[in-house]
Amino acid sequence: MPKILVCDPLSEAGLDILRLAGDVSVRLNLDGRELAEAVADAAAIVVRSSTRIDGPVIEAAPQLMVIARAGVGVDNIDVATATRCGVLVVNSPLGNTLAAAEHTIGLMLAAARRIPQAAATMKSGGWDRKAFIGRQLFQKTLGLVGLGKVGSEVARRAAAFGMRVIAQDPYVTEQQAAAAGAELVSSLEQLADEADYLSLHCALTPDTRGLINAAVLELMKPDAVVINCARGGLVDEQALLTALREHRIGGAALDVFEQEPTTNTELLALDNVIATPHVGASTEEAQDAVAVDAARQVRDVLEGRLPRYPVNARPLSAEAQAAVEPYLGLVKSLGLLVAGLAEGLPERVELASTAGLAAEHMSYLQGHLLVGMLDDIVEEALNFINAPLVAAERGIEQAQSKIEPGWGYSHLIEVRATTAGGAFDVAGAVLGETDYRIVRIDGFRLEFVPREHVILVYNDRPQEPGFIGKLGLVLADAQISIIGIQCSPDIVDGVGLMAARLGSAVDESVRGQIARLPGVVRIEVFDFGGGTEREERQ
Repeated sequence: MPKILVCDPLSEAGLDILRLAGDVSVRLNLDGRELAEAVADAAAIVVRSSTRIDGPVIEAAPQLMVIARAGVGVDNIDVATATRCGVLVVNSPLGNTLAAAEHTIGLMLAAARRIPQAAATMKSGGWDRKAFIGRQLFQKTLGLVGLGKVGSEVARRAAAFGMRVIAQDPYVTEQQAAAAGAELVSSLEQLADEADYLSLHCALTPDTRGLINAAVLELMKPDAVVINCARGGLVDEQALLTALREHRIGGAALDVFEQEPTTNTELLALDNVIATPHVGASTEEAQDAVAVDAARQVRDVLEGRLPRYPVNARPLSAEAQAAVEPYLGLVKSLGLLVAGLAEGLPERVELASTAGLAAEHMSYLQGHLLVGMLDDIVEEALNFINAPLVAAERGIEQAQSKIEPGWGYSHLIEVRATTAGGAFDVAGAVLGETDYRIVRIDGFRLEFVPREHVILVYNDRPQEPGFIGKLGLVLADAQISIIGIQCSPDIVDGVGLMAARLGSAVDESVRGQIARLPGVVRIEVFDFGGGTEREERQ
């Protein structure tokens, strides 16, 4: 049987699963030399946070197939060396779902009944019943920003209190929301306006950082409470501090902060703030759950199956890597385009290629396509292995096909997306080992490099002169440089399309100014990352 080395304390439930998969050796508190000796014949290593699995340890384990972290982070594992050595690294990102949901409910109850404040008064010898009159949750409205795994569990528990649950999540259908006991609202602004308790359950991305800002807080009821057990950066703490001090909202219950450990003593000192030190996942049951999850993934790898939450992947063969390498940046960019243009999750995504790519290559590329499409949407960390599984869980049908070369490009990649409102396609071409372009967007031919910030402007007055000049003035006033502009020669249903690569991001104010230009009917903004062509040449 394969040897499984467990280096940190693990629950018996996890150990029982591992014992069915191999010969388990529990060795705790090993020093560097002892660890290197212990891994010499190990096929799997399981750790929590105490033991560091660095490069020399991995290189000392020639039979090693998988390293499992019973928890979320993998800072104590040299993932790069593991990948180079063909060793899978897995973690357990969702074992704490129920713990986080329950902590959210606990904070909501604590805020509603002012439990921490009343307990502190009692411990100091006080007895003031009038000062701690609370509120019932019954018939109050809970607004959820995000209705993923944790948000859905919170919704189900809130329903048991007789609460009305509303949610804002552009990637969830009305049917999925109803199954969780929630009703969807169209905007964050509506959610903030109606909620008695506003709870955050979304990923932290550039788009969601500072999501709860002064403008959102201004819309909330004077007795409403903000709850955050998700990510600290979702809330603008300075704006929250001001709103709480001025009693424009009723309170806040926070488990996460912009910086941790937090040094925001002004916020913590407020009487209408309840705070806990990022303990949403810290339950005995959650720790059991991550152990079981890690153990099951070790078992899957040792038995030849793909793990559920891989952090990396075994390298492709040199030949396969050379075949797919030129396409990787392109398919990720196409995935990002699909996510923006679909304005929600597609029901079906088909990846088509003109090149002579094998099924293995196409599956690899489709994984990267889905990473680009889902990365800013889902909570869990994504890579090309688990992205298809995550997409399937969200009801996205996936397909692959071949197409003939077209528009003068021999190495063409096309993505066809089907949504509830119809279908559209985007396409790109590989022109060299590191050179690729977007060449078509839903019937519009154009050619631009998907890097930096790109804005797509749809105009129903495509023949009217002067539009580019007006756009240039808006961008110049905002100190945004234009790297390049492409106008499609095609008119589709009376509408033209222009793509502009910009040197910096377009904020909502600038976007609003562009939207008010004559003829503009739609704007889409994308951040493809990467440096400018000048920077690349340097």
